[in-house]
Amino acid sequence: MQKNLIKHGNSHALIIDKAVLELLKIDPEKTALDLSTDGNVIIITPVRSKKTQKDLNKSLAKIDGKYGSVFKRLAE
Repeated sequence: MQKNLIKHGNSHALIIDKAVLELLKIDPEKTALDLSTDGNVIIITPVRSKKTQKDLNKSLAKIDGKYGSVFKRLAE
């Protein structure tokens, strides 16, 4: 999906489609976004609560425990 920046006062803005916001569970009124770069790309990440992040880490650890060896073999 390609997007162009639009003029917004003295700044520029990026419009994010509603479908993308819904997919990422981003509420435009409540969800803070973290903006960073690696020098080549812009990275926009929703800021999640500590509980949400803890739940995500727990799920990832469970998946890694169950399928970690498979992922390692696939990566080779």
